[in-house]
Amino acid sequence: MGSVRPACEHVFAAYAPVRPGEERPRTRRERQVGVDDRPRDGNPAFDRQDWLAGRLPNGSVGAEVACPRCGGPRHRLADLPPEYLYLLGLYLGDGCISAHPRGVYKLRLFFDAGYPQIIDAGEAAVRSVLPANRINRLHRSGGFANSAPRSNVELSVYSKSLPCLFPQHGPGRKHERRIILDEWQRALVAKHPEHLLRGLIHSDGCRFMNTGRNWRHPRYSFSNQSEDIRRIFCNACVLVGVRWTTAPRTVYVSRVRDVAVLDEFIGPKR
Repeated sequence: MGSVRPACEHVFAAYAPVRPGEERPRTRRERQVGVDDRPRDGNPAFDRQDWLAGRLPNGSVGAEVACPRCGGPRHRLADLPPEYLYLLGLYLGDGCISAHPRGVYKLRLFFDAGYPQIIDAGEAAVRSVLPANRINRLHRSGGFANSAPRSNVELSVYSKSLPCLFPQHGPGRKHERRIILDEWQRALVAKHPEHLLRGLIHSDGCRFMNTGRNWRHPRYSFSNQSEDIRRIFCNACVLVGVRWTTAPRTVYVSRVRDVAVLDEFIGPKR
């Protein structure tokens, strides 16, 4: 059976062979963004692939708005939502960032499957900070030999901006290196310390009943091997007017009035 199309439609577009000294015709995508093979601003290492990826060479118009760390648009870190501090607390407690090919990083947050509201709050915080990125939720067993199957939940997200959002990322375990908040992070904490405290308690803390002879009342504790992270927790407590005491690797909030303050924005885990 013959073709139902006219013969004139059976034409396939293809580039003609490029002779020495001639320039290769540009693709439609390159024509749309004004890209060619010629070096820009005297930088021979900067080619059309860089332009297509959205990167800008040094000295070009708009290059000053590029982030020098990840190459993307410069971040407006001071305008991050308060949920970022909750996410920071989750990362400092039970989170990690790992490097992947092509400058991409992966943030992983670990939760107890018995607290679904905390898992949902963590996912909402990730979405508020990285709204265009896909969030993955994985059920897995815990890190102990007697952990039940699917007892833990891992939230993960990929982004090139993660080291910019979490400058505490670095090689090795967090308790084996310095963990210091950047100036812009301290400014955010000064505005919304309760969000950071909530994230830290939901990751490496708890609210439990403290008992004694003829008395019983709730108490908060935060445990972390990193002295720097415990100091961050204590500084945030000071900002909300809460008194704390310390033990090896643990910080306690025990006074009835102070527990009531934390109950206003933390409360029991659910």
